[in-house]
Amino acid sequence: MPDLIDQCRDLVARHCAGTGRWETPVSGLALYRCDAPTAPARTVYNPRLCVVLQGGKEIAVGTRLLRLDAGTCLVATVDMPVTASVREARPDHPHLALTLDLDRRAIADMLIGLPPVPSEHPPAGIAAGALADALVEPLWRLLRLVEQPGDVAVLAPLIEREIHYRLLQGAHGPLLRQIATTGTHLARIGQATAWIRAHYAEPTSIEALAGLAGMSVTSLHRHFKAVTMMTPLQYRARIRLQEARRRLLVEGQDAGAIGFDVGYDSASQFSREYRRMFGRPPASDAARLRGAEPGW
Repeated sequence: MPDLIDQCRDLVARHCAGTGRWETPVSGLALYRCDAPTAPARTVYNPRLCVVLQGGKEIAVGTRLLRLDAGTCLVATVDMPVTASVREARPDHPHLALTLDLDRRAIADMLIGLPPVPSEHPPAGIAAGALADALVEPLWRLLRLVEQPGDVAVLAPLIEREIHYRLLQGAHGPLLRQIATTGTHLARIGQATAWIRAHYAEPTSIEALAGLAGMSVTSLHRHFKAVTMMTPLQYRARIRLQEARRRLLVEGQDAGAIGFDVGYDSASQFSREYRRMFGRPPASDAARLRGAEPGW
């Protein structure tokens, strides 16, 4: 296994000549390289597998702080706002990593052919641990397809299916079973977070969100906070503010107009909440950060 992990590192380093994110010909597979530690950056993880091959990083989720060193992985099971920073990287020993999107439908289809596994595992939106040996070889084969684009259409779905299977059989299996099984609390919260991400600028009530998830208001609050480390309204505010920041940096629009676009009725409230989250008013923050690489 050490030889395969070394080869995975070499593949990522070879295809990430400079700092940043590289989209591969394999849909849902992205490679990352960073040559120096980074400041904390707020982003949103969609359901994905993250693997650190070299260096290290920290991911804050609510009050939790997850440390990912070389040979560790992270699984996000719902759309999850996080604050991420690379803490171990230098030019001669860069931070190297990959992420692979998780396919809820593919996992659900796979569960049909697997025996049920009773679990009392508590709901969680994100979990980290050691990279299982069984995952290294299929990840290596998937990475090799980056240099064999003619094989991607046929082989990538087969290898990704094996990766999903290995995850289901490993320590993260109970979480993956919950997101793919209709009616579990985690699956229902996943529906709620996906809806908020798609409709963050629209007014909605907690009662309507609870109805969408098929839960009582009390149950929604309790399980939403257990999964995401925040209330539904806090989650929506985080999504709104992160989208506002993205627009400020990328599109350069007027801060007041962006505030209204992302769902705020009051420019002063938008500016106040933006400053509380990012430490500066919108325009000042954008001026400071424009051109910076986003975190992964």
